[in-house]
Amino acid sequence: MRVADLFRFRNEEMKVLHLTMIAFFITFVTWFNMAPLATTMISETGFLTQEHLAVFAIMNVALTVPARVVIGSLLDRFGPRIVFSILLVVMSIPTFIFAFGTSWAQLAVSRLLLSCIGAGFVIGIRMVSEWFPPKSIGFAEGFYAGWGNFGSAFAAMTLPWIALTLIGGENGWRYAIALTGVICLIYGLIYFMLVKDTPEGKAYMRPKKSSAMEVSSWGDLVQLILWTFPLAGALGLLAWKLGNTQMISGTFVNIIYAVLALVFLYQVVKILQVNIPILRKGVPEDDRYKFKSVAALNTTYFANFGAELAVVSMLPMFFQTTFALSPTAAGLIASSFAFVNLFARPLGGYLSDRLNNRKRVMLFYMGGITIGFLCMGLIQSSWPLILAVAITILTSIFVQGAEGSTFAMIPMIKKRITGQVAGMTGAYGNVGSVTYLTVLTFVSPQLFFFILAGGALVSFVCCLTMLEEPKDAFADEYELSSVDRELLAANMPGQELKPQISAVKS
Repeated sequence: MRVADLFRFRNEEMKVLHLTMIAFFITFVTWFNMAPLATTMISETGFLTQEHLAVFAIMNVALTVPARVVIGSLLDRFGPRIVFSILLVVMSIPTFIFAFGTSWAQLAVSRLLLSCIGAGFVIGIRMVSEWFPPKSIGFAEGFYAGWGNFGSAFAAMTLPWIALTLIGGENGWRYAIALTGVICLIYGLIYFMLVKDTPEGKAYMRPKKSSAMEVSSWGDLVQLILWTFPLAGALGLLAWKLGNTQMISGTFVNIIYAVLALVFLYQVVKILQVNIPILRKGVPEDDRYKFKSVAALNTTYFANFGAELAVVSMLPMFFQTTFALSPTAAGLIASSFAFVNLFARPLGGYLSDRLNNRKRVMLFYMGGITIGFLCMGLIQSSWPLILAVAITILTSIFVQGAEGSTFAMIPMIKKRITGQVAGMTGAYGNVGSVTYLTVLTFVSPQLFFFILAGGALVSFVCCLTMLEEPKDAFADEYELSSVDRELLAANMPGQELKPQISAVKS
């Protein structure tokens, strides 16, 4: 697949790619619709304070972790078309409540619910994998994610103008936020009408059970349970941060801890219920996969996307204080870290497609992140500003290229559970951001960059020792195992099995 192919809008696969990218873009505009209007909200409402906004910021990511896991299971079962459409339509409701809420409780609850919209990213990963073959999946996924991620920057650039200039008045911010809800609602219906889950003649692969990820061995079962725990742990960390704000009681925080423990135990039970019968029966050799590859990719997204979210939140103040810049100048320089997404993430996927070894590309990027953050940790006020900016941009290229490289491999781990694998790996990105932002409250910015470098180095070692190059990673079609064929035959009785992906020129 070439860059020029992106403009062949008459091709159905390109139409689906662009429509799905727009859906993801809209989720990020809506997800980050509060931050650009925060100061306006404080001045216009009369009852909000900086402490309230700090709590909103925590709530804005609180349910993203479990939502990505749940959405991953749902889309493997029902398909991305329905799930993405429903997510957009349903998330318009808390958006409207937040826009027109008149009390702290209304705003807090709606913001908490709205954090689920961050799971939209996972849906598109599965949709794109249905329309593009292994040899092109990296660039397609990178374009989808890189340009969709730009929604957060677009919100920051446009919503203040819409609220203060286009609409104006004391309720301008409310209507600007409500506008994002209207767009969600309308586009959810458009997406449902214009896309299909698969190309003509291709069956949608579903797992045996969607309530928990299938594994191939008893050892992998233990690993899956162990890697599920940090997902609940990240939510516990968020609850602890909420408790530190003094805006909720210690009793309520303890209740959250208890609920998280019960949810984790429930998930462990579901994992056992799904996998014990499968493992007792025995998994055919051609249907096996190594969970350690999933674990390695979890670490990469923890170390790259988690670092990106953390760095974006602290970089403006870092440049402002280190080089005595104005807030505007520091913000413009820091925004380069996010703007690089437009080409760096597709580039990571493109290189993964072109260099004939996806694991080697992954190692290259994680090594680059390690070196980049080490260099950022050395930045001092005596440095030339242009050198500091150049290192920051170069580090960002590696960070976001690694994100593209990560999801260039996800669909090839095990095709029929792509949603669940993407959900877990995507959730680990948020686990990383929560962890790193918590660490940031205890250390200096320079030490923080060194810690990010250490996280990337750990991921590099995990990829080197655990990540396996996917089979048929550059093929024209996804391979079907004997179990895949049995499932397809059960879902499509009496029909001949057709190739599992339409070919895309490369």
